[in-house]
Amino acid sequence: MEYVRELDTRAAGTAATQSALKVHRLTFMEAAMLVVGSTIGSGVLGLAYASRLAGWPVLFVWLVVAGIFSGISMLYVAETALRTQEPLQLSGLAEKYVGRIGSWLIFFSVGATSFCSLIAYTAGCGRILSECTGLTPELAGILFAAAATVVVWGGLKVTGVAEKFLSLGMIIMLLLLAGASVVSARVPLADILYTHWAYAVPVFNIAVFCYAVQYIVPELARGFTHAPQKLVPSLLTGMGISFLILASVPLSVFLMLPVAEITEVASLSWGRALQPDIFFFLVNAFAFCAMLTSFWAISESFLTNMVDRLHLASEGAVKDRALCLAVIVIPPVFLASGNLVGFVNALFSAGTFGGIIMSVLPVFMLRQARRRGNRQPCWQCGRIASLPVQLLVVALFSGAGIYALCSLVGLLPPAW
Repeated sequence: MEYVRELDTRAAGTAATQSALKVHRLTFMEAAMLVVGSTIGSGVLGLAYASRLAGWPVLFVWLVVAGIFSGISMLYVAETALRTQEPLQLSGLAEKYVGRIGSWLIFFSVGATSFCSLIAYTAGCGRILSECTGLTPELAGILFAAAATVVVWGGLKVTGVAEKFLSLGMIIMLLLLAGASVVSARVPLADILYTHWAYAVPVFNIAVFCYAVQYIVPELARGFTHAPQKLVPSLLTGMGISFLILASVPLSVFLMLPVAEITEVASLSWGRALQPDIFFFLVNAFAFCAMLTSFWAISESFLTNMVDRLHLASEGAVKDRALCLAVIVIPPVFLASGNLVGFVNALFSAGTFGGIIMSVLPVFMLRQARRRGNRQPCWQCGRIASLPVQLLVVALFSGAGIYALCSLVGLLPPAW
């Protein structure tokens, strides 16, 4: 990887005026925390349960491997964005470099991933608020979604600032919880270092989809039109912080709970195992913040993808913005509060395959951007964009898709 030369920011400003997407400057920390907010959602609290049979060391190895290859896919998107003069979202970049079919595939991917994630976040935060306020989970979920949408309405800059402060608070809470788990560990460290590789494949697939947030990269590029050289460092910083959180939360749960006591959503069992009771509320506050920050990042990104893909006049047009946010937020709230389990499961399956498409298509987008891009980038991928690495990225994520398909039709071994 190497820097080649910096962008002419005046040209970037001219390009920005030709796009329906507004340019909102981000700071380095705001950009990094947008990555963290996108990656750390409700899934982080399910990693301990998902890896309880394989063991935490297996999860750690797969988080490293999946993080590296997902990071490579995201860096392909970063170089593609840096080679494009106008600020475009992921679906817009796909249309420019792989055609309309690729663009619609990406749009479907972002949409499916967004809907299934927002359903989980609305339901999860609704339950937490219900326990704290006495409201019904359905009403609490509606109130949560309405309040969270206000931040998204403010645009990329407002979302970035909110992500920065809440993500920093989330990191502080995690440090306190991890420290308490180490100090008052109920399970000896030696007892959690077991490895059962027969159960490793499902854990790898879960790790892959933890990092499937390629849609956030063009948002960062749009926020760094004034300083494009900060795009890659902020992206890597956010990925690094995300990895530490994804590895630390299940480790803390394993230290506090024997395998038989680990629940599917670890916040309840983990919080009750910690003493004093204040840690129970701290665990739930961490879970709430994790889902809220992800709600913001995903909604903002899907909104700009809609503007880009549907060729709306302007991101700032009140009518278009309100309509897009209604389409993004209302269906997940309705599904989260209704008894539509079958449809929700279908959406989650769509979100799984959407994550694969978002991870694989950047390979082809980068190859075309290097031929047809209209701007000299300030950064290039270098050796990680060599043909063997690209083939490995395609094979890895395609394999994850085959696993998901086999899981869907019941063809997996009973141990998985």
